[in-house]
Amino acid sequence: MTPSRRTCIKKLSAASALAATGGVQTVFGMPAYIPNLKKISPNDKIRIATIGMGIQGNYDTQAALRNPDVELVAVADLYDGRLAHAKTAFGQDKDLLATRDFRQILARPDVDAVLVVTPDHWHDHITIEALKAGKHVYCEKPMVQHLNEGKAVIDAWKKSGKTMQVGSQRISSASFQEAKRMVQAGDIGPINYIESNSDRFNAIGAWNYSIPPDASLTTLDWDRFLGDAPKRAFDAKRFFRWRNYKDYGTGVAGDLFIHLITGVHFVTNTLGPTRIFSSGNLAYWKDGRDVPDIMTSIMDYPKTDAHEAFQMVLRVNFANAGKISNVTRIIGNEGTIEFSEDNLILTKKKLPVAPGYNGYDSYFTFTPEVQEEFKKQYDAQYPPETRVAEPVKEVKFNSPKDDDAHAKHFGDFFKNVREGSQGTIEDPVFGFRAAAPVLACNESYFEQKVVHWDPVTMTKKAPVVAGAKKPVKKT
Repeated sequence: MTPSRRTCIKKLSAASALAATGGVQTVFGMPAYIPNLKKISPNDKIRIATIGMGIQGNYDTQAALRNPDVELVAVADLYDGRLAHAKTAFGQDKDLLATRDFRQILARPDVDAVLVVTPDHWHDHITIEALKAGKHVYCEKPMVQHLNEGKAVIDAWKKSGKTMQVGSQRISSASFQEAKRMVQAGDIGPINYIESNSDRFNAIGAWNYSIPPDASLTTLDWDRFLGDAPKRAFDAKRFFRWRNYKDYGTGVAGDLFIHLITGVHFVTNTLGPTRIFSSGNLAYWKDGRDVPDIMTSIMDYPKTDAHEAFQMVLRVNFANAGKISNVTRIIGNEGTIEFSEDNLILTKKKLPVAPGYNGYDSYFTFTPEVQEEFKKQYDAQYPPETRVAEPVKEVKFNSPKDDDAHAKHFGDFFKNVREGSQGTIEDPVFGFRAAAPVLACNESYFEQKVVHWDPVTMTKKAPVVAGAKKPVKKT
């Protein structure tokens, strides 16, 4: 009988605790890992292992290996076909461990860092156990599947002293870094509104990924895939198209909004919104999935020392049969930045001091005598130089052709691993503050309510009821 996932986690936790005190134990017949707390020498290779060799697992591994002095020593996946593919793609010239059981990777002393690229419902559990086992962790976005899971990951990271990076690599691109510089320099004035969309109209873009003909209970570990998700009979669609189901994924918000929110948080230095509301529906991809293919979310960001209050509106439409132009716009009182992963355009536009009159204005409704008096007062208040706006200024920025945001994001991770630092560009605190609004989007959609969030304490707040009396403090 296969041990339950909760039993596995409990036993792994016990093994990690014992290893930390220098004890020796086995976990399901495997030696428990004894943490190697030695700092990695700048001249040493960083030995990595990827847990989850699906689409993103392969892309992440390739990007990681584009950094110097990084070596892949092991991979884990629950489908045998992906393990065989990994052996061919990454292990031709070496003995690459390929296993269904991620615990074998955590037990290996020659693994310095792990890439967690599994379905979302496994992110927190594998990340926490990897940190307890003394591994540095690169975890794909979103960092967790539910709002109540973030603090545990942050606590495990802080206690471990290990480096952790969350994988939303766009913020390592040259264009996002230039957008951040422009905003911080005040090039568009105080921000008042941000809008961003990520539309698609194709089956693969809507997560209907190919299913291998040999998918069966023999070639993959269905029970381990389910973990603590609801138990159900084997379904290859759920295994290979897990993003379509809220038991394992986080829907359009967790796959796409997370990139948009991460970018905005990076550019504006914000901590997050206080109110989140979502609406949408399942309009086109009615293939058994239980998450929407159209979603719009509105978020209220409060005034902070870093920025004025602003509103953000995010949209995903997997049924957009029209012209698709995905872009993010940060709108300020003096200009707009429109940017994507590879380029941006700054349009700087300021209003003249004088408001003007006539045209579609009440001026023409005045009597001639009142109009004359109005003009005298206007001329006295607004001299000619205040009536002309500055010329519209447009600045275009294109990322260098060799800009590799994905590899650079890993580069930041590996740099901090070598330095023994926890200060990555997207550490778990930043990662959870970006993930939390995304998860709140889902909660708002499925429960049809506004979600109130405290971005400072990273906790949910009770809604404020109009007219409600504040509790009286006892003296």
